[in-house]
Amino acid sequence: MKKLIIGSDKSGFILKEAIKKHLIEQGYDIEDCGTWRVEEAMPFFEVAPIAARKIQKGQYEKGILICGTGMGMAIVANKFKGVYACCG
Repeated sequence: MKKLIIGSDKSGFILKEAIKKHLIEQGYDIEDCGTWRVEEAMPFFEVAPIAARKIQKGQYEKGILICGTGMGMAIVANKFKGVYACCG
């Protein structure tokens, strides 16, 4: 089974939910590491480390992180050895 981890801050919440729904329909096993409710949004600097650590440990090969510009998530995720993030 194809596995991915996905996360967003408040700015990326709606897009994350749409991508997550699409990927699940395509047969992916998705772990959502936050934000789970727009009313209780998590900042990018709390979400990115969750995904980065799980990728670093080998629980996931790849992930998708979404914030307002993408830069914040990429900067934080890139602080973890063996994790390489970019804006796309």
